Amino acid sequence: MKGRRQVANGAERRSRPVQVAEAIKDYVVEEGLRMGDRLPGEAELIARFGMSKGTIREAMRILEAQGLVKTRTGPGGGSFVHEVSRERAQALLGNYFYFRDLTLKDIYQMRRWLEPELAASLAGKLTDAQLSRLDAVVETYDHPSSDVEEEREQHIASLRFHQLLAEFARNELLGFVIGFMAQILSDLTIYRRLYEPANPELWEKGRAYQLELLDALRRGDADRARLVMADHMATAEQLMEGQEAEMLKRFLTA
Repeated sequence: MKGRRQVANGAERRSRPVQVAEAIKDYVVEEGLRMGDRLPGEAELIARFGMSKGTIREAMRILEAQGLVKTRTGPGGGSFVHEVSRERAQALLGNYFYFRDLTLKDIYQMRRWLEPELAASLAGKLTDAQLSRLDAVVETYDHPSSDVEEEREQHIASLRFHQLLAEFARNELLGFVIGFMAQILSDLTIYRRLYEPANPELWEKGRAYQLELLDALRRGDADRARLVMADHMATAEQLMEGQEAEMLKRFLTA
Protein backbone atom coordinates (compact mmCIF):
# COMPACT_ATOMS: atom_id res chain seq x y z
CA MET A 1 0.00 0.00 0.00
CA LYS A 2 2.86 2.36 0.77
CA GLY A 3 4.26 2.02 -2.74
CA ARG A 4 0.80 2.40 -4.28
CA ARG A 5 0.25 5.62 -2.35
CA GLN A 6 3.62 6.97 -3.52
CA VAL A 7 2.65 6.43 -7.14
CA ALA A 8 -0.84 7.90 -6.70
CA ASN A 9 0.62 11.05 -5.13
CA GLY A 10 3.12 11.54 -7.95
CA ALA A 11 3.17 14.63 -10.11
CA GLU A 12 0.13 14.57 -12.41
CA ARG A 13 2.13 15.46 -15.49
CA ARG A 14 4.49 12.51 -15.15
CA SER A 15 3.62 9.29 -16.93
CA ARG A 16 2.77 6.24 -14.86
CA PRO A 17 6.03 4.42 -15.72
CA VAL A 18 8.02 7.48 -14.58
CA GLN A 19 6.02 7.65 -11.34
CA VAL A 20 6.65 3.94 -10.70
CA ALA A 21 10.36 4.33 -11.47
CA GLU A 22 10.57 7.13 -8.88
CA ALA A 23 8.67 5.00 -6.36
CA ILE A 24 11.06 2.09 -6.90
CA LYS A 25 13.99 4.42 -6.23
CA ASP A 26 12.30 5.50 -3.00
CA TYR A 27 11.88 1.83 -2.10
CA VAL A 28 15.59 1.16 -2.65
CA VAL A 29 16.50 4.02 -0.29
CA GLU A 30 13.95 3.05 2.36
CA GLU A 31 15.11 -0.57 2.37
CA GLY A 32 18.79 0.40 2.43
CA LEU A 33 19.54 -1.65 -0.69
CA ARG A 34 23.05 -1.48 -2.12
CA MET A 35 24.70 -2.25 -5.43
CA GLY A 36 24.13 -5.89 -6.32
CA ASP A 37 21.06 -6.35 -4.12
CA ARG A 38 18.13 -8.04 -5.82
CA LEU A 39 14.95 -6.07 -6.45
CA PRO A 40 11.49 -7.62 -6.00
CA GLY A 41 10.24 -9.69 -8.93
CA GLU A 42 7.76 -8.42 -11.48
CA ALA A 43 4.72 -10.02 -9.80
CA GLU A 44 5.61 -8.44 -6.45
CA LEU A 45 6.11 -5.02 -8.05
CA ILE A 46 2.72 -5.30 -9.77
CA ALA A 47 1.08 -6.07 -6.43
CA ARG A 48 3.07 -3.40 -4.54
CA PHE A 49 2.33 -0.53 -6.90
CA GLY A 50 -1.01 -1.66 -8.27
CA MET A 51 0.09 -1.16 -11.87
CA SER A 52 -0.07 -3.27 -15.00
CA LYS A 53 2.72 -5.52 -16.20
CA GLY A 54 3.44 -3.14 -19.08
CA THR A 55 3.82 -0.15 -16.74
CA ILE A 56 6.16 -2.06 -14.42
CA ARG A 57 8.32 -3.22 -17.33
CA GLU A 58 8.53 0.28 -18.77
CA ALA A 59 9.50 1.63 -15.31
CA MET A 60 12.28 -0.94 -15.10
CA ARG A 61 13.49 0.02 -18.57
CA ILE A 62 13.65 3.65 -17.43
CA LEU A 63 15.74 2.70 -14.40
CA GLU A 64 18.02 0.54 -16.51
CA ALA A 65 18.54 3.38 -18.99
CA GLN A 66 19.46 5.62 -16.05
CA GLY A 67 22.02 3.03 -14.96
CA LEU A 68 20.29 2.38 -11.63
CA VAL A 69 19.14 -1.15 -12.40
CA LYS A 70 20.95 -4.06 -14.02
CA THR A 71 18.96 -6.99 -15.39
CA ARG A 72 20.44 -10.46 -15.77
CA THR A 73 18.81 -13.42 -17.49
CA GLY A 74 19.19 -17.14 -16.90
CA PRO A 75 19.66 -19.03 -13.60
CA GLY A 76 20.00 -16.57 -10.73
CA GLY A 77 18.85 -13.77 -12.97
CA GLY A 78 16.54 -10.89 -12.20
CA SER A 79 16.80 -7.16 -11.61
CA PHE A 80 19.51 -5.81 -9.32
CA VAL A 81 20.45 -2.44 -7.90
CA HIS A 82 23.26 -0.93 -9.95
CA GLU A 83 25.55 2.00 -9.22
CA VAL A 84 26.02 4.73 -11.78
CA SER A 85 29.72 5.27 -12.44
CA ARG A 86 31.26 8.73 -12.31
CA GLU A 87 32.11 8.46 -16.00
CA ARG A 88 28.53 7.58 -16.98
CA ALA A 89 27.06 10.32 -14.81
CA GLN A 90 29.38 12.90 -16.34
CA ALA A 91 28.57 11.67 -19.84
CA LEU A 92 24.83 12.00 -19.18
CA LEU A 93 25.29 15.47 -17.71
CA GLY A 94 27.46 16.38 -20.67
CA ASN A 95 24.53 15.53 -22.96
CA TYR A 96 22.47 18.14 -21.13
CA PHE A 97 25.03 20.85 -21.96
CA TYR A 98 25.72 19.59 -25.49
CA PHE A 99 23.47 22.12 -27.24
CA ARG A 100 24.07 24.93 -24.79
CA ASP A 101 26.61 27.56 -25.69
CA LEU A 102 29.04 27.14 -22.81
CA THR A 103 31.94 29.59 -22.93
CA LEU A 104 35.41 29.44 -21.47
CA LYS A 105 34.36 32.24 -19.12
CA ASP A 106 31.46 30.10 -17.85
CA ILE A 107 33.77 27.20 -17.12
CA TYR A 108 36.57 29.22 -15.55
CA GLN A 109 34.17 31.16 -13.37
CA MET A 110 33.36 27.85 -11.69
CA ARG A 111 36.94 26.60 -11.71
CA ARG A 112 38.21 29.79 -10.06
CA TRP A 113 35.65 29.42 -7.26
CA LEU A 114 36.05 25.72 -6.59
CA GLU A 115 39.50 24.42 -7.50
CA PRO A 116 41.46 26.55 -5.00
CA GLU A 117 39.28 25.11 -2.21
CA LEU A 118 39.80 21.59 -3.49
CA ALA A 119 43.56 22.13 -3.51
CA ALA A 120 43.51 23.50 0.05
CA SER A 121 41.42 20.58 1.29
CA LEU A 122 43.91 18.05 -0.11
CA ALA A 123 47.08 19.63 1.31
CA GLY A 124 48.83 17.07 3.48
CA LYS A 125 46.03 14.54 2.88
CA LEU A 126 47.23 12.74 -0.23
CA THR A 127 48.96 9.37 -0.04
CA ASP A 128 52.35 8.72 -1.60
CA ALA A 129 50.61 6.65 -4.28
CA GLN A 130 48.25 9.51 -5.13
CA LEU A 131 51.08 12.03 -5.30
CA SER A 132 53.02 9.64 -7.53
CA ARG A 133 50.08 9.43 -9.92
CA LEU A 134 49.98 13.23 -10.14
CA ASP A 135 53.74 13.35 -10.68
CA ALA A 136 53.42 10.81 -13.49
CA VAL A 137 50.86 12.96 -15.30
CA VAL A 138 53.04 16.07 -15.14
CA GLU A 139 56.00 14.06 -16.44
CA THR A 140 54.10 13.33 -19.66
CA TYR A 141 54.51 16.97 -20.69
CA ASP A 142 57.98 17.74 -19.35
CA HIS A 143 59.01 19.37 -22.64
CA PRO A 144 57.40 21.76 -25.14
CA SER A 145 55.37 20.06 -27.87
CA SER A 146 57.03 19.38 -31.20
CA ASP A 147 53.88 19.25 -33.35
CA VAL A 148 50.13 19.81 -33.28
CA GLU A 149 49.31 16.27 -32.22
CA GLU A 150 51.66 16.44 -29.24
CA GLU A 151 50.25 19.87 -28.34
CA ARG A 152 46.75 18.36 -28.25
CA GLU A 153 47.90 15.44 -26.10
CA GLN A 154 49.62 17.80 -23.65
CA HIS A 155 46.49 19.94 -23.28
CA ILE A 156 44.41 16.87 -22.47
CA ALA A 157 47.04 15.50 -20.08
CA SER A 158 47.23 18.80 -18.19
CA LEU A 159 43.47 18.62 -17.63
CA ARG A 160 43.84 14.99 -16.56
CA PHE A 161 45.95 16.34 -13.68
CA HIS A 162 42.91 18.28 -12.46
CA GLN A 163 40.59 15.32 -13.00
CA LEU A 164 42.85 13.22 -10.79
CA LEU A 165 42.77 15.87 -8.06
CA ALA A 166 38.99 15.79 -8.31
CA GLU A 167 38.97 12.00 -7.92
CA PHE A 168 40.98 12.37 -4.70
CA ALA A 169 38.50 14.86 -3.19
CA ARG A 170 37.11 14.01 0.25
CA ASN A 171 33.93 15.87 -0.71
CA GLU A 172 32.39 13.70 -3.44
CA LEU A 173 30.10 16.44 -4.73
CA LEU A 174 32.96 18.92 -5.02
CA GLY A 175 35.11 16.31 -6.75
CA PHE A 176 32.36 15.37 -9.19
CA VAL A 177 31.66 18.97 -10.23
CA ILE A 178 35.34 19.79 -10.73
CA GLY A 179 35.98 16.56 -12.62
CA PHE A 180 33.00 17.28 -14.84
CA MET A 181 34.26 20.79 -15.61
CA ALA A 182 37.69 19.43 -16.52
CA GLN A 183 36.06 16.91 -18.86
CA ILE A 184 33.88 19.59 -20.48
CA LEU A 185 36.94 21.79 -21.00
CA SER A 186 38.85 18.84 -22.43
CA ASP A 187 36.05 18.17 -24.92
CA LEU A 188 35.81 21.87 -25.75
CA THR A 189 39.56 22.06 -26.34
CA ILE A 190 39.36 19.26 -28.90
CA TYR A 191 36.12 20.40 -30.53
CA ARG A 192 37.29 24.00 -30.98
CA ARG A 193 40.92 23.00 -31.62
CA LEU A 194 42.14 25.31 -28.88
CA TYR A 195 45.50 23.55 -28.93
CA GLU A 196 46.30 25.33 -32.20
CA PRO A 197 48.61 27.09 -32.63
CA ALA A 198 51.14 25.81 -30.11
CA ASN A 199 51.36 28.06 -27.06
CA PRO A 200 54.67 27.62 -25.19
CA GLU A 201 53.62 30.18 -22.55
CA LEU A 202 50.50 28.17 -21.69
CA TRP A 203 52.56 24.98 -21.38
CA GLU A 204 55.36 26.61 -19.36
CA LYS A 205 53.18 28.50 -16.88
CA GLY A 206 50.65 25.70 -16.48
CA ARG A 207 53.30 23.11 -15.69
CA ALA A 208 55.13 25.47 -13.33
CA TYR A 209 51.93 26.07 -11.36
CA GLN A 210 51.25 22.34 -11.15
CA LEU A 211 54.76 21.60 -9.87
CA GLU A 212 54.44 24.36 -7.29
CA LEU A 213 51.04 23.01 -6.28
CA LEU A 214 52.43 19.51 -5.83
CA ASP A 215 55.09 20.91 -3.52
CA ALA A 216 52.44 22.66 -1.40
CA LEU A 217 50.32 19.51 -1.28
CA ARG A 218 53.29 17.44 -0.11
CA ARG A 219 54.18 19.95 2.60
CA GLY A 220 50.58 20.21 3.78
CA ASP A 221 50.50 23.96 3.16
CA ALA A 222 46.77 24.56 2.54
CA ASP A 223 47.07 28.35 2.22
CA ARG A 224 49.83 28.07 -0.37
CA ALA A 225 47.95 25.37 -2.29
CA ARG A 226 44.86 27.58 -2.43
CA LEU A 227 46.85 30.60 -3.64
CA VAL A 228 48.78 28.66 -6.27
CA MET A 229 45.62 27.11 -7.68
CA ALA A 230 43.86 30.48 -7.76
CA ASP A 231 46.74 32.00 -9.72
CA HIS A 232 46.83 28.94 -11.97
CA MET A 233 43.14 29.27 -12.84
CA ALA A 234 43.35 33.02 -13.48
CA THR A 235 46.36 32.62 -15.77
CA ALA A 236 44.88 29.61 -17.58
CA GLU A 237 41.65 31.51 -18.25
CA GLN A 238 43.52 34.46 -19.72
CA LEU A 239 45.75 32.30 -21.94
CA MET A 240 42.94 29.97 -23.07
CA GLU A 241 40.77 32.94 -24.05
CA GLY A 242 43.76 34.17 -26.04
CA GLN A 243 43.91 30.78 -27.77
CA GLU A 244 40.23 30.99 -28.63
CA ALA A 245 40.58 34.53 -29.99
CA GLU A 246 43.52 33.42 -32.14
CA MET A 247 41.55 30.48 -33.52
CA LEU A 248 38.61 32.76 -34.35
CA LYS A 249 40.90 35.23 -36.10
CA ARG A 250 42.45 32.47 -38.19
CA PHE A 251 39.01 31.17 -39.09
CA LEU A 252 37.73 34.59 -40.20
CA THR A 253 40.80 35.31 -42.32
CA ALA A 254 41.02 31.85 -43.89
